[in-house]
Amino acid sequence: MKKDIILAGVGGQGIISIASIIGYAALGQGMYLKQSEVHGMSQRGGDVMSNLRISHDEIASDLIPFGKADMIISIEPLESLRYLPYLSPDGWVITNIQPFNNIPNYPDIEQVMAEIEKVPHHIALDADTTAKETGSAKVANIIILGAASPFLGMAYEKLEEAIRFIFGKKGDSVVELNLMALQAGRIFADQHM
Repeated sequence: MKKDIILAGVGGQGIISIASIIGYAALGQGMYLKQSEVHGMSQRGGDVMSNLRISHDEIASDLIPFGKADMIISIEPLESLRYLPYLSPDGWVITNIQPFNNIPNYPDIEQVMAEIEKVPHHIALDADTTAKETGSAKVANIIILGAASPFLGMAYEKLEEAIRFIFGKKGDSVVELNLMALQAGRIFADQHM
């Protein structure tokens, strides 16, 4: 099993947390992992992208070639479009539908979503609203991860273990909130595949 994943968003949206959770879960299943450095500005408002490659076999490079990504996981819809050239023909786009208007000429969101909807395999959800309903706007990234979970090729339980490990020092309430967010995203994906 091999998965090449592009993680995309805006600084401060939790891309590194998603990468850490997937990475920990992959290692927990005895898989190899390579991740590129996060590109773009890491401060809030700048675009952020990361290549994440997981496999049962050794991985030579940490960079994903054009047209070879199995998945784009994006916390921001415009950022998912930026990396579409990396997506394989059978790849999935998992994205939030709520824009992060960090540029003065942000395109019309309906046009952005129309482009995303052209991708044969996509799941687009309102992670911001679902996060608030779950208990905190800060877990939108974990909701997106939950929506991506059916396509990662790893046991859902390993993602739960990773959340317990990564957020464990923040207390049980933070862990439970993130587990609920993961489940909310997974339920959405199961209903919209």
